[in-house]
Amino acid sequence: MFVSAIVPAYNEEGWVGDTVAALRSLAEIDEVIVSDDGSQDRTSAEAQGAGAIVCRSNVNRGKSQALREGVFMARGDVFAFVDADLRETAAGIRKLIHAVQAGETDMAIAAFGSDRPAGLGLTKSLAYWGIRYFTGEKMHYPLSGQRVLRRDLWNRLSFSGEGFAAEVELTIECIRKGFRVKEIPVRMSHRLGGNDLRSFLHRGKQFVEILRLLGCRSAQLFHKVPK
Repeated sequence: MFVSAIVPAYNEEGWVGDTVAALRSLAEIDEVIVSDDGSQDRTSAEAQGAGAIVCRSNVNRGKSQALREGVFMARGDVFAFVDADLRETAAGIRKLIHAVQAGETDMAIAAFGSDRPAGLGLTKSLAYWGIRYFTGEKMHYPLSGQRVLRRDLWNRLSFSGEGFAAEVELTIECIRKGFRVKEIPVRMSHRLGGNDLRSFLHRGKQFVEILRLLGCRSAQLFHKVPK
């Protein structure tokens, strides 16, 4: 199977180059695509210098749209979504690729960090309980952006979520359509967010976009209830 690694990125200079290099070192990956979502720094140049195919938007349209743009360019039978700030630990995605290629699951999600569903922040708790409400499943890593799935699965999804609701939307839609979703322990690490204003605003935006997605899904269910 031809595997395309798709890296959504926004202002990831200093991080994305190492992430691309780690992905390109893997025999399991055939191409690396960085979808630059309107960065104002050297993200695109750094990614290209590390050997990635780069598609760049002139404006910031959100993570979901960056993933769509990356998929549009991808040639693979399998898509590996990888966040731009993993650096050398991005190589852990190979474990997820193997699971999908072996038929162990339809979508593999990287499990790293704490697995507690609540108490670690409003956004993670909202994502956990939202997925559980709509699917009945307990996904302990609901915000993990490291995911591997087949092209034919992607083509059967509407993927209507926007922005940072991408991961929650993918999980809910896959499970509700009968696909197998599995969290797989890996050794990966993100750039740690702080308690500064920028980090706070980022988490706030993520919370709002997930809440909007869950609200839209609730409205759709309400309208489907027979009178």
